[in-house]
Amino acid sequence: MYGIVDCDNCYVSCERVFRPDLEGKPVVVLSNNDGCVVARSNEAKALGIPAGMPYFKMLQQYPNQDIAVFSSNYELYGDLTSRVVSIIRQEAPAYFRYSIDECFVYLDGIRHDRLQPWGEHLYGKIWKWVGMPVSIGLAPNKTLAKIAARLAKKFEVYRHCCIIDNDANRIAALKWLPIEDVWGIGRRYAAKLQALGCHTAYDFAIHHKDWVRMTFNNINILRTWQELNGEDVVPNEELTKKKSICTSRSFNGMIADLDTLNTHVSNYASRCAEKLRKQGSVASIVGVFLSTNPFREDLPQCWRYEERRLVTPSSSTIHIVKAAKEVLKGIYHQGYLYKRAGVIVLGITPDSPLQQDLFDLDAEHIQKFRQLDKVVDRINKRYGTETIVIGSQQYTQKDGKGKANIFANAIKHDFKSKNPTTRWSDIIKLK
Repeated sequence: MYGIVDCDNCYVSCERVFRPDLEGKPVVVLSNNDGCVVARSNEAKALGIPAGMPYFKMLQQYPNQDIAVFSSNYELYGDLTSRVVSIIRQEAPAYFRYSIDECFVYLDGIRHDRLQPWGEHLYGKIWKWVGMPVSIGLAPNKTLAKIAARLAKKFEVYRHCCIIDNDANRIAALKWLPIEDVWGIGRRYAAKLQALGCHTAYDFAIHHKDWVRMTFNNINILRTWQELNGEDVVPNEELTKKKSICTSRSFNGMIADLDTLNTHVSNYASRCAEKLRKQGSVASIVGVFLSTNPFREDLPQCWRYEERRLVTPSSSTIHIVKAAKEVLKGIYHQGYLYKRAGVIVLGITPDSPLQQDLFDLDAEHIQKFRQLDKVVDRINKRYGTETIVIGSQQYTQKDGKGKANIFANAIKHDFKSKNPTTRWSDIIKLK
């Protein structure tokens, strides 16, 4: 039996942990640079605020509503969800983290009649210890577990834990779920299935396997069909590690000079390197893209992307950043106002064993870089992200007094909350 633990309205719930006064009130969390709504409380959804709505439009359409607004605070969200995972680690026989707000568990060894009490106990412990509401879905495979979690989130009768454990429950759940909400069915395939008359998961599941294979010729769609029909076929290793990693942002304004772009790209490359190390991987290709603002038709437009292959695959911040800066130098052209940039690492493989090149760094140098990254990661985890960075990551724009302001205007977050669990300077003070 599989299970999935899904944090309800994750970003909003994280903000509410230290703001109990926001319970029952509409709350939204904005994307980077405070651009669009990316997370909504149930109360905000009830007002009709859609995901992806630009913040300025929300202000125009809901002028008289008392809506609490927060900038994205990934440091806070990452720490609180890691605490949730630490509780899951204690309670589940085995687990693996799927995303920032979802964690799969394996429940072999737990008797069937103990599954519901186990789920309700886990919910209560997470709520008491962290203050995070979660929904738990249990089923014979991962796809059905995801559906069960949606039911647990939607209907209070399940008491935060829903189990799909027989054909009757499975069929009822599939008839309830729209095809576009099935895990593994993307927007493009959902539109194709709807055009073919499959409006629910059940409509898709009752088709013959040969029809699915000939219509889509896609192994992932076939696996989804098999799982909807009760089989367990999604390999675990395909969920645990990403095949590519991308970090990109829209700028707060537009940027024309190479030095400022260098700083942004260095930060994005550093994030990619951290994510590689976190999943125990290395990358052999580093790509960078630059684009202007497509909505400014009065300005010259361009979109450029290039990549560079590393001689020896690496997860070193220094190596990834160096490669990204070299690629950026090749695709940058004067005369454009750039609005967005990003770094993509590809060719991801496990960090051990590592295939070295005869003319590249020797094993001793590679080990030194790994030790350096390990120390930096440990310090940044303890004292807060970006406590230690490499020189090219530092923004050195001047403040109003003419002094260098490190990280000034790196990203717009006018409504950012504090980080009381990871920064001593933000620790809660009680009178």
